[in-house]
Amino acid sequence: MSEMRILTVQQPWAWAIIHGGKDVENRVRNIAGDYRGPVAIHAGLAFDRAGLNDRTLHAKWEEFGGPHAPGNWSDRGAIIGVVDLTDVHAVANAHFHPVCHDHRAPNGLATAAAAGTGACSAWTMPGAQWHLVLTNPRPLAMPIPYKGALGLRRLDKATIDTITAALVAETGEDQ
Repeated sequence: MSEMRILTVQQPWAWAIIHGGKDVENRVRNIAGDYRGPVAIHAGLAFDRAGLNDRTLHAKWEEFGGPHAPGNWSDRGAIIGVVDLTDVHAVANAHFHPVCHDHRAPNGLATAAAAGTGACSAWTMPGAQWHLVLTNPRPLAMPIPYKGALGLRRLDKATIDTITAALVAETGEDQ
């Protein structure tokens, strides 16, 4: 891979992205801009205790084996996997009945509201004004220690090579 970004996410949400089927990352602004492509998921040092009360998260955790689920919520300060960022879209009425829409399309909000599509994912959180749509999660067998930071950042070539080698070693396929 020639280019990859990295996103720091608090646990248990980082686990949910890589192992639990969390297909959107909720943000108050579009941190991705026009970038689409691979994103390393970095489990930050902080733990979001509010996540412990999230019904969707607990349902997925139980579905994947509860205490025997893959991955570990205690993995922190490390890259735990890679996803593909395939889309970014706006969310209207974020606190009540969210409506996801293409902000680039003329009348995108009106079209989405008329279609009655609402939120694009069960992982929609109150207050999110933007969704980063994440697909194709690929966990790493061993987390790679890394220092986190805010935003969607560029990764250096050495770290990209380390992640790519770990993914190839696990799958036997070039990513």
